[in-house]
Amino acid sequence: MMSGALSRRRLLEITLAAQSGALAAAHQHARTASHAAKPPLRSLSAAQAREIEAIASRIIPSGATPGAREAGVIYFIDRALATFDRARRPAYREGLALAGRLRRRMFPGSRSIAALSETEQDRLVAALENTPFFELVREHTILGFLGDPAYGGNAGGAGWKLIGFEP
Repeated sequence: MMSGALSRRRLLEITLAAQSGALAAAHQHARTASHAAKPPLRSLSAAQAREIEAIASRIIPSGATPGAREAGVIYFIDRALATFDRARRPAYREGLALAGRLRRRMFPGSRSIAALSETEQDRLVAALENTPFFELVREHTILGFLGDPAYGGNAGGAGWKLIGFEP
């Protein structure tokens, strides 16, 4: 073997070391992005946001692909209610009150929609399905999942990636 040439073993060691470094860097980037500071709520209280996020997360659930929660749909909804859709704030207040009454009737002793199991949340959402409140949350959830991330939702382009859209 020539003294200046790399052996296959050495080439493999270098390649594996480089790939390990790249993998570690990618993992760190993903971890940092997932722990990035969330924008402050401008219209909703933290409790209201948790309840709405629980409903939105049953409309576009998480699983093998990101759902409403991962896409930050709640931040789109909050921003919409603080700006261009401010007139719909009362509909959210009234809808959350309705959802709370329904939750207490269906699941006595429960503390919140967010604290229900996914199965219980699905049952509650099914009971809300024919209400104007559900229609509003569904509309905002879809807009927040597929809209431009500049408006607060679709974090990391999660919705766009899911449908194969490349801006």
